[in-house]
Amino acid sequence: MRNVVVTGGSRGLGLHISKRLAASGFRVIAVARSESAALQEAIAASEGAIKFRPFDLTELTAIPDFIKSLRRDTGPIYGLVNNAGLGTAGVLANMPDTAIARLIALNLTAPTTLTKYVVRSMMTGGAGRIVNISSVTAYTGYDGLSVYSATKAAMLGFTRSLARELGPLGITVNAVAPGFIDTEMTSDLTESHRAQIARRSALRRMAEPDDVAAAVDFLFGESARNITGTTMTVDAGNTA
Repeated sequence: MRNVVVTGGSRGLGLHISKRLAASGFRVIAVARSESAALQEAIAASEGAIKFRPFDLTELTAIPDFIKSLRRDTGPIYGLVNNAGLGTAGVLANMPDTAIARLIALNLTAPTTLTKYVVRSMMTGGAGRIVNISSVTAYTGYDGLSVYSATKAAMLGFTRSLARELGPLGITVNAVAPGFIDTEMTSDLTESHRAQIARRSALRRMAEPDDVAAAVDFLFGESARNITGTTMTVDAGNTA
């Protein structure tokens, strides 16, 4: 059974992705600061296919030892889903410097550093899959999300360039860009705002977490073995 690390795997998109990949036959290591009740239920139902490892990704200097311990305890790492992130909103002129730094650290520096050390395990195995969770705001922009959008746009450039670096080693690197999905990160949207988003979408609805999980699952499957350096948009046609 191949090991896949899913960051932010205790809730929201990360939990849906973890459950979907486990159902497809992977051993999922869900990484988060704490274990949610929903993740506990998923672990109990997975018959060993989902495991939880607590870790705070903002502890950047601890990442090398964390990955070393994962490899020691679970074996080689085949896949990585960089899903953990903050969706902090705020007009740039009024955002505290600490909030800006935290957004960049968790949404960009942490996944870049984590990928560096996970890739070493993949190189040893001669194969691997990396999926970075970005956002449609990376290319559409959104009022009050300038810093968040900047980090998500950076992940797209990271995806394309890393795909070039790792392609000769048999490792694919892709991104998934969700639109507005019904998760904790969008819980502050009003019903009228949700309806407005649905009206703007080609399919007249909002995409759901399972749609994003299905896209990640596809990119981990054999059917996607020749897909790398790309971004799959999952937004019910909102940006069509």
